[in-house]
Amino acid sequence: MGRRILNDALQKMLNAERRGNASTTLQPISGTIIAFLNVMKSRGVNVVLLMFSKPFDIYVHCYNFHQGYIKDFQVFDPHRVGRISVELFGRLKDCKALSYRQDIKAKDIEKYRIRMLPTRQWGYVVITTPNGVLDHEDAIKQNVGGQVLGFFH
Repeated sequence: MGRRILNDALQKMLNAERRGNASTTLQPISGTIIAFLNVMKSRGVNVVLLMFSKPFDIYVHCYNFHQGYIKDFQVFDPHRVGRISVELFGRLKDCKALSYRQDIKAKDIEKYRIRMLPTRQWGYVVITTPNGVLDHEDAIKQNVGGQVLGFFH
């Protein structure tokens, strides 16, 4: 039951992104969905914006900010059926949950990532480990394996 809930929630977010909606509501919720959304919120790109004031003067204004795959999410009434309101960025291209939570060793994470993600430059594989729910980069750094929850890019 929990695996289907995660898959339905991710599919609802992806459909809202494709329609161009700014936010969506996920219901029912689980702890796995909240952990997956935390990874989506924390992972992304660091954008550096450089601005010059005048053509011949050397005034540089540098703005550095982090842009994740989702802006923010709020959990309402987590002790009952509950719902999650997710604010979307418009960066999500594909997002899937695996219904058969495949076991993966720490040394095989990189091969799995290359097989599942479209390029090496973006995207994350989400893995549940003894250290919590991590993306593939953190799992490689901590040298832990676990079960693959899904991926997004």
